[in-house]
Amino acid sequence: MLALLSVQTTEEEADRRAQLLEQLLIQVGQGSQEAFTQLYGLTRGAVYALALSLLHNSHEAQDIAQDTFVKVWETAPAYRPQGSPMAWLLTVTKNLALSRLRRSGRQVNLEEAEWNAIPAQDPSVSPEDRQLLQESLAKLGAEERRIVLLHAVTGLKHREIAQLLEQPLSTVLSKYHRGLKKLRGLMKGESDR
Repeated sequence: MLALLSVQTTEEEADRRAQLLEQLLIQVGQGSQEAFTQLYGLTRGAVYALALSLLHNSHEAQDIAQDTFVKVWETAPAYRPQGSPMAWLLTVTKNLALSRLRRSGRQVNLEEAEWNAIPAQDPSVSPEDRQLLQESLAKLGAEERRIVLLHAVTGLKHREIAQLLEQPLSTVLSKYHRGLKKLRGLMKGESDR
């Protein structure tokens, strides 16, 4: 559990992951279904998490996640490595989700049960730790939760999250550190102040 909270991918691990995703995207662009399957397996949780954080509806988030991978399949031949492949993928997700929000013009609160799908996907987390994590995440503000999950689930760097969410880096860092501080306090049994 604490390992999940202290997910601090090293620069080397992040670079290896980015290189792998970049290679997979290039192969998908060449029509490789095997590479597409691998890309989907490595990124579906992050795509769903972002869609859910923007749409506040699990069914719509699933639809947008599926639409994202359809769009990736269609546009991968035009993909050119220019930065983070995960950021590119999540930008596709964000654009599709925001487009859906503009079309519908509605806002719905996110049900706590819908957030459970995000950390529940990690098989290394015990049911007890998962419950504690879900309860703790529910006590974070929406922006703090989104930033913490984007960093922990996707491994995106803070500057990439700032670009993705179109917020200043200092705001992202502040909300991330505030969220982690709250989570650590909650995990230690302190009250949420």
